[in-house]
Amino acid sequence: MEISIGFSPCPNDCFIFDAMIHGKIDTEGLTFKVVMEDVETLNQMAFRGELDITKLSYHAFAYLRDKYQLLDAGSALGNNCGPLLICKGDPALILQKLKVSDPSLSIAIPGKYTTANFLLSLAFPHAKNKVELVFSGIEDAVLQGKVDLGLIIHENRFTYEQKGLKKVLDLGEWWETETGLPIPLGGIVIKTNMPQELIQKVNRVLRKSVEYAFAQPKSSLPFVKAHAQEMSEEVMYKHIDLYVNHYSVDLGEKGKAAIDTMFQRADALGLAKN
Repeated sequence: MEISIGFSPCPNDCFIFDAMIHGKIDTEGLTFKVVMEDVETLNQMAFRGELDITKLSYHAFAYLRDKYQLLDAGSALGNNCGPLLICKGDPALILQKLKVSDPSLSIAIPGKYTTANFLLSLAFPHAKNKVELVFSGIEDAVLQGKVDLGLIIHENRFTYEQKGLKKVLDLGEWWETETGLPIPLGGIVIKTNMPQELIQKVNRVLRKSVEYAFAQPKSSLPFVKAHAQEMSEEVMYKHIDLYVNHYSVDLGEKGKAAIDTMFQRADALGLAKN
């Protein structure tokens, strides 16, 4: 049986999905039609119901809980791995403007429905002057003075300092200080109208794929490298280490509590309403 599956070309996703889409594990009769896009594109595809299974920002999932079910395997949760607010000027001055809701402060975000923007909205609900950009273009937008602040994710957290940019705030640290819980970034979801037997099968296969990746970490390297563009091998592995962990094997009670807490806070602020 072939089902469609969407994930990003980022190293963590390639690491997780390599074994199942390349037949390195028993897929229990499943084959996959793979769609690889950046996470905000995947979010938009999920809103249109175009994929059976997909990587999804937890922000987008907050709107799609009636259409998609979260799988226990494959999620990106963790500690010290949240999105960063960066600037070119004085970080203390920028942070003060952010705290007093200065309307002139412009912020480049990697997409409306990214979890990065979700965390920004939870921390600073009155920050509204946002510019949506592809995540890989945010550093340059800040450097060129097109925006005052950039909200960076993925491998950019390892490269911004080399470009002379400065950290204003780690939104992951903010979340962990506020809640004492890991940061929910992205999850793997499947359409709720799928048979429960199939949903459980997909979760088993995905878990086996993650476990295989941990047991054979070099096996996925060609697939990871093929989609990592000009990223160094060191950055690739830093990226994987940051976003793939025991929560990717199984959310567990703490992982589920983190997601529930995020959604409760969003619902209280009216952030998950169309």
